[in-house]
Amino acid sequence: MKYGLLHVAVKNLKRKAFRTAVLVVSIGLLVSILVFGASFLLSVSSTLEKAVNRLGADVLVVPTGARDYAEEVLLETKTKAFYMDRGIIDRVKNVEGVQDITYQTYMTTVFGLCCDIPPATVVSFNHDTDFIVNAWLDKSIGRKLKKNEAIIGFEAYDNLGLYDVSSSLLFGVKFDLVGVLDKTGTGLDNAIFMSDENIDEVISRGKAGLKPDTISVIFVKVKNGYDPLQVSRNIEGAIIEVDTIERNDMGKKIITSLTDIKNIFLITIILAFLLSAFLAWTVFSAIVNERSREVGIMKAMGARNSDIVIMFTLEILILGFLGSVLGILFGTYLSLSLSNFFSLLKDMAASLSITERVGIGLLGIVAGSGICMIGAFSSIIRLKNLEPFAVIKEA
Repeated sequence: MKYGLLHVAVKNLKRKAFRTAVLVVSIGLLVSILVFGASFLLSVSSTLEKAVNRLGADVLVVPTGARDYAEEVLLETKTKAFYMDRGIIDRVKNVEGVQDITYQTYMTTVFGLCCDIPPATVVSFNHDTDFIVNAWLDKSIGRKLKKNEAIIGFEAYDNLGLYDVSSSLLFGVKFDLVGVLDKTGTGLDNAIFMSDENIDEVISRGKAGLKPDTISVIFVKVKNGYDPLQVSRNIEGAIIEVDTIERNDMGKKIITSLTDIKNIFLITIILAFLLSAFLAWTVFSAIVNERSREVGIMKAMGARNSDIVIMFTLEILILGFLGSVLGILFGTYLSLSLSNFFSLLKDMAASLSITERVGIGLLGIVAGSGICMIGAFSSIIRLKNLEPFAVIKEA
């Protein structure tokens, strides 16, 4: 019986093909907005979280006033240079709760003035203390960098056009470019890395704008049992020349912007949802008026109320499913194809796993089917309560 009702439901939808198409497209547009918005927000949020975790530090120590600069370099692939005295390293080591530290120095290239390449961040790091870059090096070239060697971040290699990795002039010093790092999902994908044994030679050429015994950022691992937030406050309290960024505070500026974007998407989705539900209500009300005599005859011939409800529910679910599938495909296409046009997504190497995309797709199906059910609910009740003989007599 249910198969017969499904056949009738499909046949009824085909009978009014244009109206069916309008409903499917309208539901598809709503679901595509939902899928695109969810993909965008989840992609940036998850990428931001992964980027922070991959930095491998609980607390970052930067010069006073340089919090935003540090986040722009580490999370947003922007070129910035900021410095503090190297002696701060030992002072940070002595703060209670600090387990391990390493440091990096950031320099900005200027095409034609100091370097062979367009503007990019050059990162100097210490091989002996490092717990960030060494792990990336092991995967890419399987060894440490030697003097006058450099390695290019994934995005820097692509953006700077260094497809023939051989050598380049950085701050007046000739460097052999020995490879490309795998994508890390951090802002450092857009950097060029060298060990700090090259710093003295770079400074001596006078093209880096770097003074002796200066660094840019200190990465801190906190001892087990210590609260990173408290250690962060201890460092700021003990060393007036620095600001700190606790891991959970990384990317707050981006998160604030995401909140605004999320609210805009939410308002848009709510309005689209209401419009689609109203359209569904209008269409199904018209269907009830058109087919009341047909339903009356079916009831007079012995059809049960449950049969009528099942038949129309099947029509609704078919419409919802078709519209949802259309919306999922279009929304996913938008999220993939337009990512290169959004600097936030492009810079942060945003991507979603298959599981995440399946979850968003299921959400789209629930939303699309839910719209149809909400819009058609009152119409189904009307059909259920129709008096067959009265309807046939009026017709």
